[in-house]
Amino acid sequence: MVERVTERTDGVITERVTETDSGGETVVVQSRGGGGGGILVGFAILLLVVIGAVYLLNQNSRENAKTSAVTEAADKVGDAAKDVGDAAKDAAKKIQ
Repeated sequence: MVERVTERTDGVITERVTETDSGGETVVVQSRGGGGGGILVGFAILLLVVIGAVYLLNQNSRENAKTSAVTEAADKVGDAAKDVGDAAKDAAKKIQ
């Protein structure tokens, strides 16, 4: 009985061929490979991180816009109150 084992690898797939000669032809081929599964999972995770970052940045921008609108409205109310106060002073001076 003669047995011959050949192993090859290309960096991704490892192939092992075992040939046994016992009067007849028997060939056993075993292949193991990483395929592209790891790369695909890594790409999916990267895509989820990018989508999450965009979402959070947009949410932050909306919060800043709300804060700016409230600040601007408060400034306008303050200006209006100052105008009312000035008008009241002018009216008081005219009465005297």
